[in-house]
Amino acid sequence: MRKWLPLLAISLSTFMLLVDVTIVSVAVPAMASGLGSSFASLQWTVDIYVLVLAALLMAAGSASDRIGRRKVFLIGLAVFALASLLCGVAPDSGTLIAARGVQGVGAAAMFATNAALLGATYEGRDRGVAFGIWGAVNGAAAALGPVLGGLLTEHVSWRAIFLVNLPVAVLAVVIGRKALTESRSPRAGRIDVPGTVAFTLSATLLIYGLIRAGDDGWGDGVVLGVFAGSVLALGLFVLLERGRPDAMLDLSLFRRPSFSALMIGALVLNAAAFANLVYVSVWAQSVLGLEPVKAGLALTPLSAVTFVVSGAAGRALANMAPRISIGGGLLLVGAGSLLDMLLAADSDWTVLLPGLIVTGVGVGMATPVLASAALQAAPPEKAGMSSGAMNTFRQLGFALGIPVLGTVLTDRAKGLLSDSGHFRDPGAAAKDLTGGKSGELVAQAPAQARDAVEHALREAFAAGFDRVFLAGGIVALVTGLAVVVLVRTPSASSASSASSASSASGESGKAGEAGVAEGTATASPARTVE
Repeated sequence: MRKWLPLLAISLSTFMLLVDVTIVSVAVPAMASGLGSSFASLQWTVDIYVLVLAALLMAAGSASDRIGRRKVFLIGLAVFALASLLCGVAPDSGTLIAARGVQGVGAAAMFATNAALLGATYEGRDRGVAFGIWGAVNGAAAALGPVLGGLLTEHVSWRAIFLVNLPVAVLAVVIGRKALTESRSPRAGRIDVPGTVAFTLSATLLIYGLIRAGDDGWGDGVVLGVFAGSVLALGLFVLLERGRPDAMLDLSLFRRPSFSALMIGALVLNAAAFANLVYVSVWAQSVLGLEPVKAGLALTPLSAVTFVVSGAAGRALANMAPRISIGGGLLLVGAGSLLDMLLAADSDWTVLLPGLIVTGVGVGMATPVLASAALQAAPPEKAGMSSGAMNTFRQLGFALGIPVLGTVLTDRAKGLLSDSGHFRDPGAAAKDLTGGKSGELVAQAPAQARDAVEHALREAFAAGFDRVFLAGGIVALVTGLAVVVLVRTPSASSASSASSASSASGESGKAGEAGVAEGTATASPARTVE
């Protein structure tokens, strides 16, 4: 049993960091009430963790290759535990947001080293078993996150969703120090600090601009200035990366249609499938009046179906061309999102079941093959970089999707509330509605108007969701078609060469041998792409 202790330490860390992506969704209304948070603060509470995780993944992988994967992993665990404690005792939303950002730093350090540590620890059949179990933990974390969040929020406190990480992290540190052996890459290059800073700055400014646009409008001077800053930082990133031997991301890879299509597919997959769940949780609790546990169960079908499909259909997916499984999966995600448009003012949560199930099937089809295809979508010597980029784009999709869909939802709700004539400031009412304060809005209305106000709020949320699901469905359908057209399967000789190279690079800190993010499972050995 001692030989599986490293797997236990790594799996515990993976479970924690992935649960913390989804567990917060169910606790958002309780956090808003407890801290008096604004709509923008709620978005940042969810978003900052994923943003930092995405921005630092490739840099953390490079650092671990140079200074040691075990060392970076254990440092990441310690940082994650400390940040979880700060989240759990946060006195205000500003402190909580800052602590969530630090959590993302620890999560990136753990996540970037997990696959490399498993690859360095296990060989032969044991390696296959280890990655299989690790992938199952990934999927289980996504499926259980909303339920655990509901249970802890309802029966303990929203603070417990962070504090519960502490004993798990301590156990993982103790086992990791005892069981994990150090490994480095003999070909490790320098850490691309300038590129990492420029990339992080560009992504942060973009998300800040999107969130602020929801509050102040797209024409606001500060919003336009922030977007301009994001563009300038992106331009700086491009200049820094061009021709740099130790670049975080070789931008010439984007000249390959298959690579570009896979990266866009990774981004859209998470944006269209998962970003709306934050607002579904708010709707279920604040509008329908569901308890947190029931709200968590309402979100579970998507992740549960993803887990089942990716596991049960693994062998069939491995024999399918990546453009069919990934493109087809995105088309199903689009169809599922359009099915969710059945939601109306008088609907309960069950109206979303068909859409969530179809979306789950799509994610289950696309995720495992996306991970393995990304490993081989680049020249052999760039396979690890390609895999790291895929994981980054997936997380960025979730981080970008939350403010974009939140703005769409709030703008549409504002229009309906304005037409209803019940609200003096429809804009502020729309923000309160999408921020989980439906009950307060009803309580503030005159007694004789409360039924009409409640109906207006339900209509506004339903109309906002109509736009959200339409936007997600169209983007996923278009991206799915692009993947089908652009991703190509190379010749058998090229595939064999790429497969060998990707196996070697899988031991690098930048490579990932399994899919990651909300609703992932093990990467099936898919046919390679050019």
